[in-house]
Amino acid sequence: MKKILKSVRGVTLSEVLVAMIITGIISAAMFRAYISQHHAWNIQEAVIETQQNSRAAIDELTRQIRMTGYGLPAGLNALEVYNTNPDTIVVIYAAADCDAPIEHAMPNPSAELRCDGHDVSCFSDDQEIYIFDPFTETGEFFVLTSVQVAAAHLQHNTMVLSKAYPKGSILMAIDRVKFYIDYTDSLHPNLMVKVGTYAPQVYAENMIDLQFVYTLKNGMAVDAPVMVNDVRQVAVAVTGRTSRPDTDMSEQPYRFRDYQSNVNLRNF
Repeated sequence: MKKILKSVRGVTLSEVLVAMIITGIISAAMFRAYISQHHAWNIQEAVIETQQNSRAAIDELTRQIRMTGYGLPAGLNALEVYNTNPDTIVVIYAAADCDAPIEHAMPNPSAELRCDGHDVSCFSDDQEIYIFDPFTETGEFFVLTSVQVAAAHLQHNTMVLSKAYPKGSILMAIDRVKFYIDYTDSLHPNLMVKVGTYAPQVYAENMIDLQFVYTLKNGMAVDAPVMVNDVRQVAVAVTGRTSRPDTDMSEQPYRFRDYQSNVNLRNF
């Protein structure tokens, strides 16, 4: 027996349009929520990166400044300070267990340095080291050109040394570590570190400011001490910035993180 449909009506055009409008509204709301969440996630990632860079920068600065003055011979300043805004600092200290006396007086300033019987394996080619004359308590930095470990002889650039050093003068591996802000790329300034004569390297990205305040032994706080040997504490402040701007912040589109540390100079 053939079944007769009571109604053969389909979906009207108005019903289709209503369904499409409702679907569009729901889809737009979901897409907007996704965009908002994705934007918030990107900003949070940028802030976390800024915090990590800033903390790494303040930790390394604190560690290096705390070493200032360690093992230095008489007459050699342990700090170089520059109130350049952002500031620049050079911390100077001796590398642990890396020194050797010369056992033969140099006949002339261009002569090789003979440390016969001593271990010179801690020195390396192209390394900046310091030679100290204990009789006059003077010295100078120079760069090694060749280290002969077996013979314990060291060569150098013949145009560097200012005099022929006597027997008993000491060769010392002394680190000069310089920190400064590089604004070559104004959108992405970086905290740079330079060791001796080697090329500077990026230590922390998107660091926009570096400031130092020096407390002297009389308790006075200054931006640039006249006598660096009078410094007893260094206050360090760094400011990091997110790598990307936040489009929701019109007046100041970047987010910042500040960190400070007070470092007592225990080797002064």
